[in-house]
Amino acid sequence: MVWPVGAAGNLRGLVEAGNTEQMRRFTRVPGGTHKAVEEKLTAEQAAAEEGPLWETALEELELVLSSGPGWNAEEFRAGNITPVFFGAALTNIGVGLLLDAVVELAPEPGPRPLAAGGTRPVESDFTGLVFKIQANMDPAHRDRIAFVRVCSGVFERGMNVTRAASGRSFATKYAHTVFGAERTVVDVSYPGDVVGLINATALRVGDTLFAGKKAEFPPLPAFAPEHFAVARPKDISRSKQFRKGISQLDEEGVVQVLVSDRRGDQAPVLAAVGPMQFDVVLHRMEHEFSSAITLDYLPYNIARVTDPEGAATLNRQRLVNGEVLTRRSDDVLLALFADKWQMNGFVRSHPDVKLDTLIATAD
Repeated sequence: MVWPVGAAGNLRGLVEAGNTEQMRRFTRVPGGTHKAVEEKLTAEQAAAEEGPLWETALEELELVLSSGPGWNAEEFRAGNITPVFFGAALTNIGVGLLLDAVVELAPEPGPRPLAAGGTRPVESDFTGLVFKIQANMDPAHRDRIAFVRVCSGVFERGMNVTRAASGRSFATKYAHTVFGAERTVVDVSYPGDVVGLINATALRVGDTLFAGKKAEFPPLPAFAPEHFAVARPKDISRSKQFRKGISQLDEEGVVQVLVSDRRGDQAPVLAAVGPMQFDVVLHRMEHEFSSAITLDYLPYNIARVTDPEGAATLNRQRLVNGEVLTRRSDDVLLALFADKWQMNGFVRSHPDVKLDTLIATAD
């Protein structure tokens, strides 16, 4: 949708895929303190002022557009393609183009597929999907907010809804809309709206809430972890805060928490998609949960789902740089391997052992 003129460190401006007759040039704004000043140059002005950078951008954009599928609204709504934008949030370059596209392209609420088959029409009884949980947004109160997208029907504050996973009901008395640090009590919400339920401790990411006829949506996809580290409290007297913080981060989906009989609850294994997640954990454990931790990184890069029989086989083999752990949130057994060669060697020796991917991966 948008292509950069220039490269990282020398971003001169942007050109829109549908309008190559002009270039958008921005005045950098340190720290994004205010909206960047935008200047529109004609193709002739861009060629005169940017020279080879402008010509290179047009050539690259032409190559990308000729080799890709091109924009198609139906394919986008089906989840088969996605628009790509370039910019720099820190200096407020191209942010407006992205936000305008969200307003223009985001689809309206529609029927949502159910786990058992069929769909839930938007005009039916209330359903909502918990897509995010965030703790300590208000440090003064140490609260916890479950963000729920209204998928069908009408949400009314104080109504009794049912959590599909447990079949238990609870009241939604403390319902807010959240915008940055601001919160506003919400009384009524409609499909597409997001409601923040304060201190709804029973809820987990991926939960379905419903009123009337039972409904449950498919679970949210999760990326397979590729980085693992053992977490330990620096101060053993802060063990209570340590356990609470690790549990909270697991519920939020910041990391996946794994446990084993060998290590116990005092030394859980944190599983992440990327190493930056560990930086988030270190900061939040120290500043939000008052329990600084250390991380001992483990030599694993692959996780596969197994069963009790497979776990017993893996444990008997006493793999070098491999072990079986249990994912705390759902009791799934995970077999961890150092690399694909170690895993493939084990598969050749034990072809009947269950080793499934958590989700579809590139390999």
